[in-house]
Amino acid sequence: MTNLTPVLSATWDAEQSWKLSTYTDHGGYGALTKALGMEPADLIAAVKDSGLRGRGGAGFPTGMKWGFLPPDDGKPRYLVVNADESEPGTCKDIPTMLSAPHLLVEGVAITSFAIGSNHAFIYLRGEVVHVYRRLMQAVREAYEAGHLGKDIHGSGFDLDVTVHAGAGAYICGEETALLDSLEGRRGQPRLKPPFPAVEGLYARPTVVNNVESIASVPSIVDKGVEWFTAMGTERSKGMGLFSLSGHVTKPGQYEAPLGITLRELLEMAGGMRNGRPLKFWTPGGSSTPLFTDEHLDTPLDYESVGAAGSMLGTRALQLFDDTTCVVRAVTRWTEFYKHESCGKCTPCREGTFWLAQILERIEDGHGTDADIQQLLDTCESILGRAFCALGDGATSCITSSVKLFRDEYEQHIQQGACPFDHSASALFDYDSAPAPEEAHA
Repeated sequence: MTNLTPVLSATWDAEQSWKLSTYTDHGGYGALTKALGMEPADLIAAVKDSGLRGRGGAGFPTGMKWGFLPPDDGKPRYLVVNADESEPGTCKDIPTMLSAPHLLVEGVAITSFAIGSNHAFIYLRGEVVHVYRRLMQAVREAYEAGHLGKDIHGSGFDLDVTVHAGAGAYICGEETALLDSLEGRRGQPRLKPPFPAVEGLYARPTVVNNVESIASVPSIVDKGVEWFTAMGTERSKGMGLFSLSGHVTKPGQYEAPLGITLRELLEMAGGMRNGRPLKFWTPGGSSTPLFTDEHLDTPLDYESVGAAGSMLGTRALQLFDDTTCVVRAVTRWTEFYKHESCGKCTPCREGTFWLAQILERIEDGHGTDADIQQLLDTCESILGRAFCALGDGATSCITSSVKLFRDEYEQHIQQGACPFDHSASALFDYDSAPAPEEAHA
């Protein structure tokens, strides 16, 4: 498997790819017309049969999630698109919305029709103002063209779409915290059950799906279930965006069938920078256990990555060469999780704080042998005990890095300093340690 499969990214390099005219020139909204001529139950069945799994990280079957909604009682039900992409290394939904916003809008319309929703929300991370403007423009164009609003395509189906800009909290990527934020409350996870399918936005049945999941729906409707299932592996069907970043010659988005390997992706990306050896990498973002060069041939699908001891997550492949201090990298990620913890539960609120303190002490060369065990003990106190997955994710890079690179932690302690030249691992030139007179200038 060495071929890319541009589906979501097929029009990214087209001139003004974000415009409605460009999208329709490439067959856009044809799937919506086809979907409106089908029975909603048949649409749900098609998505189930396609094997499309949630592209937001968990990999839960999309059609099955739609099927969890209770029977229609004549009252409102909602679709909410989780566009709050903000985990370190994860950068697939933002370029999708920036380059092909109408693909998402069409997916929203088809999904809303399938689940019987007349009001859909796209919850976008507020810092990406340029993407917010693109989405707003796309929604406006769709209304003007009759793809949204009243009696869409003469089908009798009505749909309003609201684009909501969040306030920039990582925790709002958790679906119930997102719903609280959307309702105007502080973004914090809810106790489950009840699950959103039963009692979600405004206490009504709600489907919450990731951007890439919804954007994959039009192609399934347009090209058929068999076309989609021909890609991927037996239990991980279809294609997906793989985000390569870090010490790679040509970082970027690579859309390929699930099951491709990092070795194949690296060949297409020109290999590691300057030909240096790969030291460690994340298969699914900073919240997934680390892999090394031993995992270059692990198929990047949900089952294979899980069997190898990590998670596919959002397919955020951050690659680090041998100039990188693993303690430094893990410390930066942990500082992020400490900062982004919502504080609702004690294990995550207190645990991430102490993890960051211990890691910073080790990185600065002031750690002790007991600190390594304390790190593992603190991770164990958090894992499975936090209110949501943020706490669990914060422990993944720590426990896996200690398992794989314990000698590096011990080096920091024994030498009383970091043994790496930090400037060597940077992607740009800088002085890692300014002279004292410069530091106080």
